[in-house]
Amino acid sequence: MPDFSDGAEEAKRDVRAAVLARRRELSAPRRAEAAGRVQAELVALVRRLRPLRMTAYVPVGSEPGGPDLPAVLHAALPPGGELLLPVLRDDLDLDWAAWSGPDALVAAGRGMREPDGPRRGRAAVAGAQLVVLPGLAVDRRGLRLGRGGGSYDRALARVPATALTVVPLHDGELVEALPAEPHDRPVRAVVTPADGLRTLDAAPGGVAGVAPHTSAGRIRGR
Repeated sequence: MPDFSDGAEEAKRDVRAAVLARRRELSAPRRAEAAGRVQAELVALVRRLRPLRMTAYVPVGSEPGGPDLPAVLHAALPPGGELLLPVLRDDLDLDWAAWSGPDALVAAGRGMREPDGPRRGRAAVAGAQLVVLPGLAVDRRGLRLGRGGGSYDRALARVPATALTVVPLHDGELVEALPAEPHDRPVRAVVTPADGLRTLDAAPGGVAGVAPHTSAGRIRGR
């Protein structure tokens, strides 16, 4: 396993640049195919877990999942289920607001699109049973590489241990090891187009209601 104990911040920048470059090279058809597979896996997960509250985000550019991901996930929720999306604060922390349709999204900082409805406060994520969050890469310990602002590390600190945290990725973005810093928070699972849902070492004993290394409920090997 690589040793990132020194120069983790610089190493993160290098990995971040490499992943973003690979994502930019993906053709539109490949992005669309990957988005469809990721959406199908997440919809199966939502229907299996039936969360009363979950969070997600609006993928932009080459991010996995496609721009209609919130609409697809909201449609899969049980009656009365609530989908919250992030709202970036001036201090780079995350507030949350309910998804109420694509027409209620507005452009925001860092290329994000966010709902323009009432803010629920930073602690709203603490009530979520399922948290779907973006990332550029995740390693097998569950450590996630984001865009560098630290927004989701702050949010993950408020997520209860019982919640399932999932990062959609492109194939090849689940890696052996990533550079890490003390503030980095692990996630419990990833979804990739080829391998579906995979729980990680951050989830000892597995995740309630989810078989390890599954794709729409089907067990997959390593």
